[in-house]
Order: sequence, then C-alpha cells, then structure tokens
Amino acid sequence: MKKFITIVFLLLIPILIFAQNLPKREFRGAWIATVSNIDWPSSKTLSTSQQQAELINILNQHQQAGINAIMLQIRTNGDALYASPIEPWAEWLTGKQGQAPSPYYDPLTFAITECHKRGIELHAWFNPYRAVSNVTTASLAANHVANKNPEWLLAFGNLRILDPGKAEARAYVTKVVMDVVRRYDIDGVHFDDYFYPYPSTGLSIDDDETFLKNGRGIKNKADWRRDNVNLLIQMVGDSIKNTKDYLKFGVSPFGIWQNKTPTQPEGSATNGTQSYSDIFADSPTWARQGYVDYLVPQLYWYIGYTIADYAILATWWGQNVSDRHLYIGQGAYRIGADANWNAAQMPTQIRQNRNNPKIKGSVYYNTNSLLKNPLGFRDSLKINLYSKPVLMPTMPWKDTSPPTTPQGLLATKSNNGVSLTWQKVATGSKPTDKIRGYVVYRFADNNNIDINKAEAIRYITPNDTTAYFDSDLGLANKLTYVITAIDRLHNESNASNPTSIETLRVVGTEKSQFQDQIGFLNAPNPFQGKTLISYQLSKNQRVSLIIVNEMGLTIQTLADENQNQGIHEYLWDGSLLKQGQYTAILALEGGIVFRKMLLTQ
Repeated sequence: MKKFITIVFLLLIPILIFAQNLPKREFRGAWIATVSNIDWPSSKTLSTSQQQAELINILNQHQQAGINAIMLQIRTNGDALYASPIEPWAEWLTGKQGQAPSPYYDPLTFAITECHKRGIELHAWFNPYRAVSNVTTASLAANHVANKNPEWLLAFGNLRILDPGKAEARAYVTKVVMDVVRRYDIDGVHFDDYFYPYPSTGLSIDDDETFLKNGRGIKNKADWRRDNVNLLIQMVGDSIKNTKDYLKFGVSPFGIWQNKTPTQPEGSATNGTQSYSDIFADSPTWARQGYVDYLVPQLYWYIGYTIADYAILATWWGQNVSDRHLYIGQGAYRIGADANWNAAQMPTQIRQNRNNPKIKGSVYYNTNSLLKNPLGFRDSLKINLYSKPVLMPTMPWKDTSPPTTPQGLLATKSNNGVSLTWQKVATGSKPTDKIRGYVVYRFADNNNIDINKAEAIRYITPNDTTAYFDSDLGLANKLTYVITAIDRLHNESNASNPTSIETLRVVGTEKSQFQDQIGFLNAPNPFQGKTLISYQLSKNQRVSLIIVNEMGLTIQTLADENQNQGIHEYLWDGSLLKQGQYTAILALEGGIVFRKMLLTQ
C-alpha cells in the first residue's frame, strides 16, 4: 500500500493564537514596484507571455493571502508602463526605453482586468517628479520629458527631477495622471514619497532662479517649496474629482512628519529624517484640506526603535490625519533582518493598528518580500490575520448612497454543498451606482442574523454575478444565508431575504460501521502538540479532509483532491492553538464521518 504523509504546520507565529475581533472593513494593500525590475516584471528580457504569467502568479498569491488592493507602479522616471501618448514606454518592460512589448499588449489594461477578476482594486502608482535617476547611465527616448523640456528639470547630483516650483512642470504631471484617469478603469491614483530630493551629503537644491521668478510673494524658501508640493497635490486631487469623482487619490509619505522639539511641539517623539523640512512634504495638510482620500505613511521601523518607534508613529499619525483614511505602510522587506524583526513583530503591528480606530488598514512593501513568506508572515496573513474576506472602508465624502437590497435569494442543497442564487440588483446611472459585487453571509443553527459580524462573511463576489456555491459546510445542522450588494465604493445595501437549509450530512457516529470500514482515527487522543490522523481508502476517489474548531469554523483544509487507494496519514500540528475540542471531518463518496480530537496543552 502506498502511504502519504503530510506535515501540516497550521500556525507559524505564536502571537497569533490570541483572539482578536476581525474587522469587517479593512484596506489590505501591497505595492508592486516596477522600477529596476524590483517586483514585476522580474527581468527586462521576459516575453509578453512570461510577463503576463508572472503577474497572474503574483496576483493569485496576493489574493490567497487576503490582499484586496494593489499599488502598481506605472510611472517610475518620466516613463510609462502603459500605452501613453505623452511619455515613452518604460525600459523595465523590454530593456529599451520607448520600445513597446512584443507581441504587443498594454500591461496596465492587463493588470486592471486580472485584479478586478479577483476582486482586487488597482491603484495606479506614479512617481510624480523623478525624471532621470542617473544622467550618466540613462538612455532616454526622444520623447522623454528631459529631451523635450530640459528647462523644467532640477539637478541634484546625477538625479534629475521636474522642478516643483515651475507651474509648467506641475501642469505636466497633472496631464500625465489625468490621461490615465480618463482612459483606464483604475480604482485609484497613488503617489509615493518622492517630492523634493532627500538630503544627501555635499548636494544642494539649486532652485534660486525658480524661487526668484515664481515666488508668489512667499518670503521663506522652505515654505515656498512646501507650497509648490501642496499646489500639485491639490491640482491632481481636484482634477480627479472633476473627472471621475469615485476614484481614490492617495499618497504614501515618509513616516516622520517632524520630530517633536520646543519649536515644533506638534511633531512626533522621534529623531529621524523629517518629510516636512527635508523633502518639503506637508502630508497631514493634504488630508486636512481634503486634497487626498488617504495617506499611507511608511512606518518601516520596529516597535521600540529609539529613532523612530513604530508604536509612537502609528499613534501620532492616527491623531493627525483627520477626515480622510489612514493606512500604514508596513516594511515587509525588513522581516528577519535582525532580532528586532522577529516572527512576532509585524503581526503585533497589525493588531496594534486594529486597536486604533483611525487606522483603516495596511499596505506592504514590497511584493517580492511578502511572497517569500519571511518567517512565515504570509502564512500568518492567510491563516490568521486575513483569514476572512473584508469590505473596503467607505469614503462618505465621496458617496453614501447604498445599493438596492437584493431579492429572491434561494438555497439548494447538493451532495457537495449549497448553491445560492438571487436576482440581479437594479442600479442607477451614476458610475458609483454600479454593483461591484455581493457579500454572502452565513449563520449557523439558530444564530441571530447580524451582518455587522465580520465572522459571518462567507464570501465577497468579485463581480455582479447572481450565484455562489458554498462547498465547506462545517458541522452545523442548519445554515441560514443572506446577501448584500456593494457598489464601487463599497457602500452596502440592506440584507436580502434570509434562506435556510438543513445541512448535516454526517454519517453515523464515531463508532459507526462506515467509520470502522475506513479506519478513520487519530492518535494520540487526547493529545498535546501533534496527533496523527489516518484513514484507508478501498478505491481511488475524491476526498475532502478539514479541521474545524468548536464554533464549526474551518481551521485548515488538509485534503481536497483525488486520492489513490491505500492508507493516508496527516501529522497535524496543533501546538500553537488554544486547548479545546477540534473535529476532523472526512468527506468520501460513501458519506461523511467526523473525529473529535481533544487538544490538552
């Protein structure tokens, strides 16, 4: 007989075992950096099909980990990762700036389609000012802004940026952004943290002439530089609102606004680079004035770091971002870098975020680091922190009108699960009225129907389909379903009519004849840490084996596949779970059996 032994590690990070209420709404983003082929595409030499396959794999893995938003970098150095009539193709696609992919495709269109197929938002990430990273090595296309309008550039060593003090440069950036806004079905526009250059020893910004000609009556150059950046953020924000008011606009500023000093009592208790005075970015003002819809400060430090303590900064941003959303930029690339970045560090940060009502979610930098599963962190997202689907936080300053309540929900039981169908919801004429998807809620036995319970969310459809199949029914005798509709901005309708169905399919008891025939057992039982679950198949067949907790919620799927005749064994490691009763449920062609297991640690 062929024996299969699977080692199952359920939970990799001990701190995750403590209970915490999951949010019903949360922004769960990830940056995909394209500059220098950091995340995607991984090489300048990939073919079109290879680029597409690589992105699909990235999005699949992000979806599995619970990510619901992607910040895709489409403009790195005055270039375009899309078919732009204004700027040249990015060299990261083909190895040569200005050269289109061959066979031809539009990467942004492709990315939007693949994201939306998975229920993931796509925010187009622009670097607004950077034109040339290194003038000594760059090979620029003829239509690059540095060749067409060199008078707009500001030098800083080998770096060239569009001069924020020139109205023509600000107008140009806005034109580039709005071209994408008008032509592509993106969900948001996203700027990174690069405004004026970060300080560098021996280098200075030579913008005296611009200040003299375009000072607008401002006497202090630092104030003038901040005002230049403010003008761009306001111009872009207003342009987006006037064109597609449902699109989100956000910026990811450097993590420290200003250090707290006697002359700046409003700063944070930190001692690092300051975005306000070093790169002239006054991001709290952008939120306060309503120029942006969200901020994502980059808090790439650990809790307790004396120069920039994560906990201190997260609290500070929560106190200083008003009327707009606050998400935290998480440094996934730092996990495992040293003893401070141990397996518990980032899960602790995420849970601290959830305890702060002003923090609406997180965005992870960078994609490659996250997908490498450093110290099991991606597993902790999938199994624990992001184990349940969530809705996006709403933006009431954009729209508050909920969709029409869905009608006609029906449930039909089959051997493999429950089929749900419902009627399509009628919508209005505004773009925000469009149904983005439906939220399926499930309640066990006689539990009261309450769609405010995040744990009741079974699934969120990625489109306006009118059907869902629930294949994992757990142990409940009866399940009750309702659905709601959500629009593009995740405003949610009232719950549909409830529909209930008897679902218990368990054959016999633990001492049933069928149980004995397949030898379904675990040993030891009770157990501490690990137990061996085994069964014997008399023929090849489809098998499903899951572990559920006392609430009937699935903890882990151990098998969901066709298996060969013979003995199958799974060494299940529950050492990081809380003690109590768990149940192994085995579904075969002949029926379903269960095995109660007592974890006594």
